[in-house]
Amino acid sequence: MPGPKAKKTALSDHVYDGLAGFRLAMRRFLAFSEAALAEAGVTSQQYQALLVVRTSPRHKIRLRDLAEQMLMHHNGAVQLVDRMCAAGLAERIPAEDDKRSVMIGMTSKGRDVLEALARVHVEGMLENEPLLAESLSRLRKVTELA
Repeated sequence: MPGPKAKKTALSDHVYDGLAGFRLAMRRFLAFSEAALAEAGVTSQQYQALLVVRTSPRHKIRLRDLAEQMLMHHNGAVQLVDRMCAAGLAERIPAEDDKRSVMIGMTSKGRDVLEALARVHVEGMLENEPLLAESLSRLRKVTELA
């Protein structure tokens, strides 16, 4: 039978300051990202899917692997790809090794949109770097979490 639980020490203000700073930097970046995506006429899921395709071997990915990397059910990934194809961002390509599988690739429009958005996102991330770095540094220094 386990013994009585030891009373945990209260977290210091530094922990809360670090968490709040990190959350603020993330919220600023996400708000910035949503505005950039809206201006480009792309949803957050479409942008994430373009990143997944771009980082896949030969810039193509099986639909089931896209669903897995996007943390989606297969049906949701099919619908996402349908919308991306309708928007001219992606294309379905029959898999060479398995005719039952479908590969997803980017169109030239998809590559151009991704390139522009990636540049904007890197700039947005770098703008928030000081707050992120400071917040993570504060959290790293705190040992009371153990």
